Amino acid sequence: MGQPADSSRRTLHNMPTSERELVQRLQSGDEAAFVEVVDAFHPRLLRFAAGLVGSWQAAEDVVQDTWLAVIRGVERFEGRSSLQTWLFQICANRARSTWGREQRAVPMDLSGPTVDPHRFGAERQWVEPPAPWDAIDDRLYADAMLPLVRGAIDDLPELQRQVVTLRDVEGLTSKDVCAVLSISEANQRVLLHRGRARVRGALEQKMAGDA
Repeated sequence: MGQPADSSRRTLHNMPTSERELVQRLQSGDEAAFVEVVDAFHPRLLRFAAGLVGSWQAAEDVVQDTWLAVIRGVERFEGRSSLQTWLFQICANRARSTWGREQRAVPMDLSGPTVDPHRFGAERQWVEPPAPWDAIDDRLYADAMLPLVRGAIDDLPELQRQVVTLRDVEGLTSKDVCAVLSISEANQRVLLHRGRARVRGALEQKMAGDA
């Protein structure tokens, strides 16, 4: 892979020590470091890519392209974002360029309700309040609930699914999600709110059925 550029050396010192050392190993051509990164991120990138291109077969090709881009570009990685964010950004770019899924402006219905209006009374008070989150949170760790959560995320509209996956599954910050998906902070907030509301609705329905 060759040696890292001087600008990379100057910027990487801002990263956590363990991540900086991993990046430096990658930039020095350490094959064991590359295997370590692939083992840690390949399944996560594959799931994310499948949400972008619509099939697992296509996602495999996208992720393979992603790893090739990582090998070719790691020398220029300067640590301005985390390694995780950089990988997801490359994956998103590969999906768009390789499969013709160019990011486009998506009209967003900002006026529509995120909660069923029938759950409010005439004075806009709750008639049917949400189930307490503490009860839901206690059950999220149960094996039976995990497929429901995953299925609810998979059923979200495309951009909502991508935002919720990156924020709540992968743990990226709002700023990093905006960079990965090339969307504004305002769009990110709306998409995240709507996506979480849909997932919560699915959980509430499941809990109501089990009650």
